[in-house]
Amino acid sequence: MGRPSADAALAAVAAAILVAAAGTVVALPTDAAPTGDDVAFDAGVPESYDFAATDEPGVATVDGEAFDALGAALAAAEPGDTVELLGRFDPQATVVVETPNVTIRRAADSDAGSGGSLPVIDGAGEGDVLALNATGVTVDGVWVRNSGYATEGNDAAVWVDGAGVTVRDSRITDATFGVWVDSVADARLVDNTVVGRDEIPSRTDRGNGIQLYEAVDASVVDNRITDARDGIYYSWAEGVEAHNNTLWDLRYGVHYMYSNDCRLVNNTAVGNDAGYALMLSEGLEILGNTAVNNTGQSGHGILLKSIDHTTVRDNHVVGNDNGLFVYNSLDNEIVRNLVAGNGAGVHLSAGSVRESVHHNTFARNRVQVRADVNSQVAWNESAGNYWAGAGARDVDGDGVSETRYRPAGMVQHLTGQHPRASAFTGSPAFEVVRLAERTLPAVEAPGVVDHRPLAEPPHDWRDYYDRSH
Repeated sequence: MGRPSADAALAAVAAAILVAAAGTVVALPTDAAPTGDDVAFDAGVPESYDFAATDEPGVATVDGEAFDALGAALAAAEPGDTVELLGRFDPQATVVVETPNVTIRRAADSDAGSGGSLPVIDGAGEGDVLALNATGVTVDGVWVRNSGYATEGNDAAVWVDGAGVTVRDSRITDATFGVWVDSVADARLVDNTVVGRDEIPSRTDRGNGIQLYEAVDASVVDNRITDARDGIYYSWAEGVEAHNNTLWDLRYGVHYMYSNDCRLVNNTAVGNDAGYALMLSEGLEILGNTAVNNTGQSGHGILLKSIDHTTVRDNHVVGNDNGLFVYNSLDNEIVRNLVAGNGAGVHLSAGSVRESVHHNTFARNRVQVRADVNSQVAWNESAGNYWAGAGARDVDGDGVSETRYRPAGMVQHLTGQHPRASAFTGSPAFEVVRLAERTLPAVEAPGVVDHRPLAEPPHDWRDYYDRSH
């Protein structure tokens, strides 16, 4: 079958106008928000890290006894001992901790104010660097670097194979996988800097910053992760709390696979291929996160793919290719999010029709909603969302409009079936169609309808735009 002719496209437009506007003449909305401004957002992350390592020979002290070899010091440690480190260690094999409740930390008399003062454990580019196989081990203020390069072998700077392990205030660099938590409970990863290998040009050929494999009840808090494949990767994990992490220059800032009942709170993902990629999981809470300028190959601020019974609330999704991409997902609550300056505010696809979407702010998106659906989807029945430029009319002053809004309706449906009709989307004729969809319940088409749009925005999206120029 050939392309539809221009006459056919015009006929489709004319038919829509006749159906939608019969006997009705109304005013067009005039308060459309401007689009296309650059997002001005500073995540406070450096363009690159340039750490200076000490060249002083390593000394490990246990209970007053000094050792030149870190392995010997750990072998001498008893449960509950502290191993204090100074200088640089270059072990010939993976350093393995088998004694429970041991603490490995920077020596108390080191110069804590100097970035180069961290003791270094260097793996020389072979295998794992530090393996924590015992329960209750703590690593505090140590620089672990230069793991092996084998992604298929899961080479990691820090391998966690004991329950209740803590890694905090440490630096993990030049690693394939930064920290790998392997089928254990109660790991605590707090206030670490994790830097992968930016010399490997393809992000998919790198390992992940933090890998949570069958991890249960882990905490990942206040970490900075960059130059890896994915920042935090979940695989069959459960009950993980991830708070206040900053993730940039990655494929996905956060990536869930087959991981249920986890919470993601107050994290920032900026400048990645995608901010938060949620896949094949349920019972997640995605709360108060920021996704800005994620415009790579995937380009999603928040991706929900086969995600069910999940709450996405109070997030700021700004300047991405797609703000939210919802694919084959059901029974989710998408509430009180700021969705602004994206190519598409929400892209709805593959039967994602049972979502509760309300009290969100949609502004400055080139397309507010793109809906690949075959029926009309109603997102709410009482209070809906704020749509910049929708011309909401709140007659009784209750904060919601008396006229419904179709962010994805007949115009999108027609241009999808007749692409050449896209030339007319900004015309007065199509504006009449849009207005008729808001005011005439008999006018129905596949897409999304907001029955009670909000009259005022719950958020101020202007905070994300530089108004100095």
